[in-house]
Amino acid sequence: MLGVRVDDVTMAEAIAWADRFIRQGGRHQIATVNVEFLVAAQRDAHFRQALDAASLCVPDSVGILWGAWLLGYRLRERVAGVDLTRELARLAARQGYRLFLLGAAPGVAEMAAQRLCARYAGLHIAGTYAGSPASAEETEIIARINAARPQILLVAYGAPQQDLWIARNKKRLESPLAMGVGGSFDYIAGVAVRAPLPLQKAGLEWLYRLYRQPWRWRRMCALPYCACLVARQRVVQGRARPFTRRLDREEER
Repeated sequence: MLGVRVDDVTMAEAIAWADRFIRQGGRHQIATVNVEFLVAAQRDAHFRQALDAASLCVPDSVGILWGAWLLGYRLRERVAGVDLTRELARLAARQGYRLFLLGAAPGVAEMAAQRLCARYAGLHIAGTYAGSPASAEETEIIARINAARPQILLVAYGAPQQDLWIARNKKRLESPLAMGVGGSFDYIAGVAVRAPLPLQKAGLEWLYRLYRQPWRWRRMCALPYCACLVARQRVVQGRARPFTRRLDREEER
């Protein structure tokens, strides 16, 4: 979609892939693609390359599902970043994986860690640290993370900084799995309030966020702009073409 890969996975499949990435070893990145990602990728080639190189790009927003529908392809499920973050914590508790929470405002990652541990018995938080995406801090932050030996690294620096940070440092990190989580720590810690479930199901979570944070109106301009770009893509391609990938049954075996 607009040159950005989106993988047609459900939440259950995304967690299955995450577990497989960890067991396989190596270095893997998960990206939570929303409309703002699509727009940012149009003007930032490095960001677009980082998304293309990610092991998994989940459809994070209703706008992505709508865009897919406009192109004639139905994505099966929205995989919201904050929900995926919680499910990764559940996976970690079940499998004995260690979690490291990086980013957000000072103290927020610690609050999120406490709530996750209270919710998922047996969860091991390897460490938390606010830090920043500044290149001058990378060596110290990477050393801190590697010393903690987490299997899952969650980075809350906001897009595209968090995704670029992971892509730039993936080879230096010893964690087999890293994911940018945006404002997920804020929601989990209770610093920010998520839209009521009916609004989430109705695809109006963006409107609730605008109501709660009116200063976001400039960022919301990405929605109609992206819709125009996707409509143009639909006209240019002439007919719907699948642009996502599904779980490969042979790989599953």
